[in-house]
Amino acid sequence: METLEEGAETETSSDRGGEEESGFLGVGGMNRTERLVEWNVEVLTFLLEQIVESRQGVVNQISSLSNVEHSIGSSGKTVLEEFTPIIQLKRFESEELEQRQGRTTIHIGEEAKSQLRHYISTIAGMYPENAFHNFEHASHVTASVKKLLARIVNISEGNILGASTPIESVDLVDLAGHSYGITSDPLTQFAVVFSAIIHDVDHPGVPNTQLLKENTRCAQIYKKSIAEQKSVDIAWDMLMEDEYAALRACIYQSEGDLRRFRQLIVNTVLATDIVDRELQALRKARWETAFSNVASSAAEPSDHDRVKSDDRKATIVIEHLIQASDVSHTMQHWRVYKKWNERFFLECYRAYREGRADCDPSTNWYKGEIGFFDYYVIPLAKKLQSCGVFGVSSHEYLNYATANREEWVREGEALVQQFLSAFNEENARVAAPLDPIVEKRHD
Repeated sequence: METLEEGAETETSSDRGGEEESGFLGVGGMNRTERLVEWNVEVLTFLLEQIVESRQGVVNQISSLSNVEHSIGSSGKTVLEEFTPIIQLKRFESEELEQRQGRTTIHIGEEAKSQLRHYISTIAGMYPENAFHNFEHASHVTASVKKLLARIVNISEGNILGASTPIESVDLVDLAGHSYGITSDPLTQFAVVFSAIIHDVDHPGVPNTQLLKENTRCAQIYKKSIAEQKSVDIAWDMLMEDEYAALRACIYQSEGDLRRFRQLIVNTVLATDIVDRELQALRKARWETAFSNVASSAAEPSDHDRVKSDDRKATIVIEHLIQASDVSHTMQHWRVYKKWNERFFLECYRAYREGRADCDPSTNWYKGEIGFFDYYVIPLAKKLQSCGVFGVSSHEYLNYATANREEWVREGEALVQQFLSAFNEENARVAAPLDPIVEKRHD
């Protein structure tokens, strides 16, 4: 697993070059996509083993949940209408957490793992070959989610839950309290990682605002957060197919776990829509409610109020975790930021040249990136730091974001011209150059 992870980290952060053109043959002759599929499978397999262990190894058939499974997503509600501001996480007794101190010896079995591999491989194939919104991006987001989950701090011991920390030395009971229950429930962690993998499946390569202008069928159905809702529906409907029954039995065994799994996916994927101003304003208000420094009443909160407060904090932390991961390239090494920024530019510029954008992105890309850092990326990194959950990673993300902004101010204008040259060179290489701006589409 370590080799695959290192390979995935390399693939999601390497410069573009001849290795991509040759298919990037990796371990065992796997190409880039196959290698990323295998890495994602291993990440999810580990979490599935944790889920099964939390149920004392119970994995029974779930045919009794068939009606509930089919009712979810087919009730007439859109995914957005399923959103809830507070997800009730599962609580575990201290004795249960203490029993899970050591590394699990549970295995999910070949049938379930084969189904997982087939599912992730199919999802990978449903990602279009966009310059930015592709399966490599999904895997890059997944790597960031995994990293942030693995670096949640145990403040009483000063420990970090990660590869460098022996699992036996981590107090899961204390850690569960500090993370508002996120670390104590492997199903929560699995759902967030799963959401990262599927969050942009079948992405159209243009923003939701353009889909509304084109009045696409999906725009007519969803109205808002169009691409995000579509991704949830596609991934969920496929997961509910009969061929993935053994995989689903590992994920959940009860209706409560099924519904919590669904709700976590809904909230997490919807959080990746950062353009909708109304949704962003609501998230900001919910964050301020959850982490307000205003002194509370002198009365000791009841157990119910304390649990509700923790659930509120956990829900909003998860949403900001996926948001940070979705733009994690802005909070990583300059080389990584530059690579993904170029890819996003190329995707947006191609949409413009194909008549699917009103404005030439190259005219405002330089200033737009500075504004993106100032009004979204750096404030988001500060929130990760202020919530006190992610330890050293929150400092790392903020430092990289600040450094990348400064470097972009110095180098950005020249880089935009390089991006334009790269587009023209690539376009000339693969086909005849596009005609000057094609006629705008009309419905």
